[in-house]
Parts: sequence; structure tokens; C-alpha cells
Amino acid sequence: MLLSLHVKNLALIEEEEVSFTDGLNILTGETGAGKSIILGSVNLALGAKADKSIIRTGKDYALIEMIFQADNDRQLERLRQMDLPVEEDGTILIKRKIMPGRSVCSICGETVTLRQLREVSELLIDIYGQRENQRLLKRDQQLVTLDEFAGDTALELKSRIGAAWRGYRKLRDEWENDDLDKSARKREADLLAYEIREIEEAALIEGEDEELEKQYRLMGSFRRINEAVQSTLYFTVNTDESAASGIERGCRELAAVSGLDEELDNLTDQLSEIDTLLSDFNRALSDYAMNLTFDPMEFEQIQDRLNLINHLKDKYGATTEMIEEALRTRQERLDFLTDYEQRREQLKQQMDREYKALGSLCQELTGIRRQAAGSFGTAMQEALLDLNFNQVDFSVRIESDPDRMGPDGQDKVVFYISMNPGEAARPLDQIASGGELSRIMLALKTVFAGRDEIYTFIFDEIDTGISGQTAWKVAEKMGRLAGDHQILCITHLPQIAAMEDSHFLIAKESSGGRTVTHISRLSETDSDGELARLLGGAAVTEAVLENAREMKRMAAASRGGE
Repeated sequence: MLLSLHVKNLALIEEEEVSFTDGLNILTGETGAGKSIILGSVNLALGAKADKSIIRTGKDYALIEMIFQADNDRQLERLRQMDLPVEEDGTILIKRKIMPGRSVCSICGETVTLRQLREVSELLIDIYGQRENQRLLKRDQQLVTLDEFAGDTALELKSRIGAAWRGYRKLRDEWENDDLDKSARKREADLLAYEIREIEEAALIEGEDEELEKQYRLMGSFRRINEAVQSTLYFTVNTDESAASGIERGCRELAAVSGLDEELDNLTDQLSEIDTLLSDFNRALSDYAMNLTFDPMEFEQIQDRLNLINHLKDKYGATTEMIEEALRTRQERLDFLTDYEQRREQLKQQMDREYKALGSLCQELTGIRRQAAGSFGTAMQEALLDLNFNQVDFSVRIESDPDRMGPDGQDKVVFYISMNPGEAARPLDQIASGGELSRIMLALKTVFAGRDEIYTFIFDEIDTGISGQTAWKVAEKMGRLAGDHQILCITHLPQIAAMEDSHFLIAKESSGGRTVTHISRLSETDSDGELARLLGGAAVTEAVLENAREMKRMAAASRGGE
């Protein structure tokens, strides 16, 4: 449920905040008052594309905030699966700040991407306008609609078909890409055999390259290392003036006066420790110097081995593991080419099995769709009759073709409708007008109402091209739908507005040379006045007001009220 909407610095809106209620929330206003801005702000908050031109002139940013209340445990579980923080009471705060060149979106204080924002919006709210009506005309969308009506069994089977189709396509692509003539196979096999031999003869050892690099660096720096070691030994041990000789003499001198002064004895001990450390160091460095040798032949062998390894790395991969993987894939490919005809036959048999299994799944889905098509057609016909399509004939036709198998199955689904007696039913996209499409979409929504987990609907242009008795029928249907859902409806028809549970006025005013759009919830009296305006235009007389009140009483009666 949508609890509230807060909009700041968006187009003609300076700052507005409105709280919505359960049931039917009606939004009305004069033409040009900014009704589209309200719907646009909702769309923007839920991830629609934003343009910097929507930021109010003179402001640095636009801000939209929406607070929802999760309507069921499944919604909460889906949100948690997305790793989104949701309050314990199910409150969800969606916030979007739009600035020139970028926007920042967050859900419950955590920054999210536009894609995540759109995924969340699909769980919380359905928005119906002219674009959604036009989508209903697309036949791929009609197939999606029928599958959703058919339920989880159809959707799960469709998912399996998608996976099976991808597996089959992979095999088919492999079959087509490996269709080689004999000479091409021989050329490829010869190249593979050469590359396999090149890698195998190298007899690579894991970690060998790192050890050889270490040895190569050491031997390449032999002269510098040897000079540094010999110089150090000269200064520390190899001459009468070395550090070792000096420390040894110092130790003897201090030992001669041992016991005469406690502080001096401590210093003598320190010098003795230094003498021991230096002796240990000199022995270790001397051993290192004795083992420090340079063999030109060994150096050349290491260099040649590294050149070979680096050549293989350049050709097959940057590590020995990657080279071994290249060897494995080439061996597999060579094995395939060696037994080409046999393996082609095996691949063909596997492809045929996958195709047959895919066909069985598609046939099963076709059966489910045909069964659902009858129920869906009946439900839609009843809903359309309620919306003043008095002579309507609605049906779903399914054309199946195994040669058309794909990730959605093998069926083409088309909605057929006849709205006049004696007229043959024709595809929906060939005959429906704007007003008829709006009612058909409303009928579709009522058919799905009991199945849909989404609680909040927004209807824009649901009243396009209708009036009189048809408008009453649409209003009654909206009222019944609002009994189990929260609905926000932007309308200019008094019949629909009379059904309101809450009535909001969108108005525009000029102040200080600037135009501002406001939205406010109307009291019962003000709602009567706005309904009278919709009925009678500028001249709102007492008679028109009474007419508005009577229309509200009729609306309440149709919804089961007084």
C-alpha cells in the first residue's frame, strides 16, 4: 500500500506531501493543473528515465519520496531476497534525488541502482496508462498475459522450456559451426597436433617459471652481489682494522677493569653481545660467499628455458595452468576431429533427443494454455459485459507450430474480440479504439485482481473516450476493485470521482511571477463542490451541488453503502 508521496522542486511543484488511504483515491483538477506531474513523479520515484529539465527552474535538484507498507509476507520475502533492508513493520521508504547529469536512488536508506528500483516497484505497484494499453495490443504481451492467467504451472513449465531451448540451441550451434569438409578437418588437426606436441615436449612443471625467474635474477646480478659481499667482509672481519678486530680489542680493554664500576660492567656486557652477533653475522656471510658461484653454461640454460616458457605463455596463456588448459582443450578438439564422423553422429543424436524433449514440453504447455484460454475468455467476457460491452464476444485463439519452437514454446496467442452483433471477431489490435482499450485493460485487471499479489494500482486515462452509462459501468467496476485494493485514479469523469473513498484536488496557482502546482485532500463539502464542477463546469449552482450529492449516494449504493 502506498502511504504517502513527497515531491520537492519537480517541474511546477515546489514542495508537496500527500497521504493516501485504502480504497479508491480519486485525483481531479482542471486541464493543465499538473495531474500528469503527479503521475510522473511516481514513475520517476520508481525508476523511470529522468531528464534534468524536470528540475524546477532555479533549483539544484528534484526530490521524490514514497512510503509503502508491504501487503503480504511474500512481498517481504522477495525484498529480503534482494538484500534490501526492510523495517520490521514492513515500511518501505523509496527515495530518488535527481540532479543535472545523475540521480541517486535509495530504499530504506540503502543506495540502489535504477534496475533494483524498478524490480522493487514491480512488487509494490501497478501503473496503467496509455502505454500499458498499447502494450496489450502486442501479441507477445497477449501470450504473457495468458501464461500469467494459467498460473505457476505454466510459468514454471515455460521456464523449463527456456532452459531446454538454450541447451538445444547450444547443440545446434555446435553442429552448424563444426560442419567441416575433409580438407578443413585435416588442416585443423595438423595444427592442433603441432600445438599439442609443442606443449607436451616442454614438460612444464607447476611453479617452475617462478623459480627460474628467481635464479635468473640472482645470476644476472652475480657481479654486483659478489662485490658487495666481499667489501662487507673486508670491513667487518678480513683486516686488522676491521670491525671485528676493533670490537675484540675493546672487549679485552674493558675486561681488564671488570668489577671496578657496575655501569661499566653493563656496557662491557653489551659490547660482548655485539661481538657475538658480529661473529655470527660474519660466519653466515662467509658461508654465503663460499656458495656464491656463477656457471655461464647454467645461466644460458636457464635463459633458454625461460624463453621457451614465455613463448608458450604468449601463445597459450599467461600461466602454466592456462597453458595446461589450452593443452586439454586442444586434445579434446583433436579427439573430436579424429573421430569426426562418429562424434557428429553422436551430436546429431543428442540434438534430436533434446529437440524431442523440447517438443514434449512445448506440447504440454500448449495443453495448459488451451485449457486456460477457455477460462480466461469466459472471465474476460463477463468482465467486459460489466463494463457496458453489451454484445461483446471475446476469445483467445492459439496457433501451434512445432517449427516455431522457442524459449516461449510453440504457440502464437491472439486475443479476438467482436463488439457488435453480426460482426466476425477480429484480432484486438485491429479494431479496439482508445476508450475501448481502457475498458478492456480495466476488465483485464479485474480478472487478475484475485490472483495478483500487488495491492496498489494507479489508473491514468482509464476514462478516455467514455461517457454516460458506460462511464457508470466503469465507475462501478473501479469501486468493486477498490474493495480489495488500493487504487489511485486520475479522472475527469464525475461518475468515477463519485466513487471516491478519498478525493484529492490538483490545482495550479501563480504567485510572485511563478506558477506552482498543489495537491490537497478535500473535505466532504469540498469534494461535493469539485464533483459539481466536473458536472456543471464553471457555474456551480445549488442544483448542480445536489446533483453531485445524489451521484455520491448512488455510488455508495452501488458499492454496498447507504
